[in-house]
Amino acid sequence: MATSERKPAGLHLVEMRRNQEAWEKKPLLRAVYGQFYARIRENLAPVPGLVVELGSGIGAAKTFLPECITTDIFHNPWIDRLENAYPLSLSSGTVSNLILLDVFHYLQFPGTALAEFWRVLADGGRLLLLEPGMGVLGKLVYGLFHHEPLGLREPISWSAPVDFDPESAGYYAAQGNATRVFLDQEFPDKLASWRTVRVHKLLDFAYVESGGFSKPQLYPKAMLPLIRKIENVWRPIIALGTALGLRNRQPECNWLSKNDVAGLLHLTDWEVIRHEPRIQMVVFAALKLRFV
Repeated sequence: MATSERKPAGLHLVEMRRNQEAWEKKPLLRAVYGQFYARIRENLAPVPGLVVELGSGIGAAKTFLPECITTDIFHNPWIDRLENAYPLSLSSGTVSNLILLDVFHYLQFPGTALAEFWRVLADGGRLLLLEPGMGVLGKLVYGLFHHEPLGLREPISWSAPVDFDPESAGYYAAQGNATRVFLDQEFPDKLASWRTVRVHKLLDFAYVESGGFSKPQLYPKAMLPLIRKIENVWRPIIALGTALGLRNRQPECNWLSKNDVAGLLHLTDWEVIRHEPRIQMVVFAALKLRFV
């Protein structure tokens, strides 16, 4: 199935308005997203700069991250500023944290977008992504019950063509792109300047059974804590799968800032003669079950 068609980008606006209706009608959905944003807050880089969300859609971030600057390609009362990922109007090095919640898979030219993200992020800043995970369960759920294609067998166009006009871009979606780019490492040489800080694999039955923005809700909000407990029961099973080699192991690593490293080197009589910045990345992969 093709992942890109010459449909108007206004289809994103149609989806946004439909999502706004679902958001207002479903307290459970708001609670689940509140937990998503809580995870994002826990992983914000502690460096000076703006906290910016790209593709804010219905502007939910403001509820949970009041300091966040919401952006989108469409005017709406809850959007602070208009932004297009190719290119951004933000000044270089001014953003401490750049948040994309279910947005990366709409970027037809991820390399061009990532170059812009690199430009605007401050030294030590972070790019935080929450995207569909393409493990067994993710492929099943998103492949069968979501209208957007997975795009797992489609080629990814890394960079935009020279004559590309962002203002006339068509509708694009490929739910598997984040998994392919960041976890399956289909473009390892293209990500040499980025350092993955942490990957959280979210076994998110709570979100799936909430029905999301387009499907029926399968349980009341009062049962959300119970659903989370059931998810926790599965985590040791997944850990066992990792130990037995039944799924890919994705490392989690802590980050030392350049000042921390410089201090440690100074204590051991080393001299720093060159510093190459590395932008940090935190990837949240929903339904990330990687049994291979």
